[in-house]
Amino acid sequence: MPVNIIPESTLVEEKITIMSMNSEKPLISKRFRGYLPVIIDIETSGFDPVRNAMLEIAAVIPEMDENSKLLIQEIHSAHVMPFPGAKLEESALAFNKIDPFHPFRFALQEKEALEKIFLPVRAAVKRNGCTRAILVGHNPAFDLSFLNAAVTRTGLKRNPFHPFSSFDTATLSGLVYGQTVLAKAAMAAGLPWDSQEAHSAAYDAELTAKLFCGIVNRWEDLVSAVTK
Repeated sequence: MPVNIIPESTLVEEKITIMSMNSEKPLISKRFRGYLPVIIDIETSGFDPVRNAMLEIAAVIPEMDENSKLLIQEIHSAHVMPFPGAKLEESALAFNKIDPFHPFRFALQEKEALEKIFLPVRAAVKRNGCTRAILVGHNPAFDLSFLNAAVTRTGLKRNPFHPFSSFDTATLSGLVYGQTVLAKAAMAAGLPWDSQEAHSAAYDAELTAKLFCGIVNRWEDLVSAVTK
C-alpha cells in the first residue's frame, strides 16, 4: 500500500497558517477589553427588582465592520409573564402601557424569555472572540438589577453578562450631546423619536443601540483625525 509522506516543511507552514488564522480575532474583541457590548432594555411593573416583574426585555447585538464602525447586527425581544406573587404597580403599567395578561402579548415565562435572549448573546460573544457580554443601557443600573434578579429567581445558569459592570448611554450622551434623557439625547444625535413607540423594550433598546453606536463611531472618527 503506497504511503504519502508529507514534508516537514509543509507541516510547519500549515501550522503557522492555522495559528495565524486563530489569532485574527474580530476587531470588536479588542475594542472593549474583550467584552461584547449588548444593548438591553427592560420594561417592568415597578422599581423593585425583587418584588416587581420584568414584563418586556429586548437585546440589540452590534458588531464591528472592517472600518471599525459599530453597527447593529441583531435584535431580539420577548414579552414576559409576571412571576408568581409579583407586585404590579398601576403607575408603572400606566407609564409603559403594558397589560401583563393580555392574550395577544404571547408572553413567555421568565426563564424561557431569558433563555431566548441569552442564546443569541452567547453565540455572538463566541463568534466575536469575546470573553463575555457587557450590558449597555440608558441608566443601566436599573436594567442590570432586574436582569440579575430574574437570573437568580429562575436559577438560570450561564448568564453571559458581566454581573456588575455596564456602559451608560445617559452618561455618554451627557458628555457628547449635553443631554441625559433618552428622547432629548436621540434628537440631539439626529435620530427620530416616536413618543407613541417609546417605553416598549424593543423600541427603546434599538434607539439606545443607535445612540451608543453613533457615539462610539464618532469617537473613532475623532481619534483617526487626530492620529493622521
